[in-house]
Amino acid sequence: MRAVIQRVSQASVTVKSRVVGQISAGLTILLAVEESDTESEIEWLSGKILRLRVFDDEAGVMNRSGTEAGGGILLISQFTLFASTRKGNRPSYLRAAPPEIAIGIFKRFARRLEADFGKRIELGEFGAHMEVSLVNYGPVTVIIDTKLRE
Repeated sequence: MRAVIQRVSQASVTVKSRVVGQISAGLTILLAVEESDTESEIEWLSGKILRLRVFDDEAGVMNRSGTEAGGGILLISQFTLFASTRKGNRPSYLRAAPPEIAIGIFKRFARRLEADFGKRIELGEFGAHMEVSLVNYGPVTVIIDTKLRE
């Protein structure tokens, strides 16, 4: 899995002029899934995101996690995070899991993240044409790939 995590002051996702998910302050997560992703990677990534210290403490230092800061989470599927531009100008998405596999892994990750977070998370609509609106606060953006574990 590959995730782009953004600290936001607000974010929403709209499908066909209908808001399907929105948060005020918190984290917006764009998530791409590979066919080879396992429960171990789901568990690891959920914990990593929730422990990520990207929120300011009382001294103004990024020393608090999203769980500690009390914000929301908006999770959106985005297979294009696995775009490869190695050959030519048309990106290849061969690393991304096909939709019939990706949806199951995405849902398992969403359930795990919500359980670990301890409260409801907001979701985009898998496979839909979505309009994502967010205010990246900081800006703070972190990219995590479960295969690299950096």
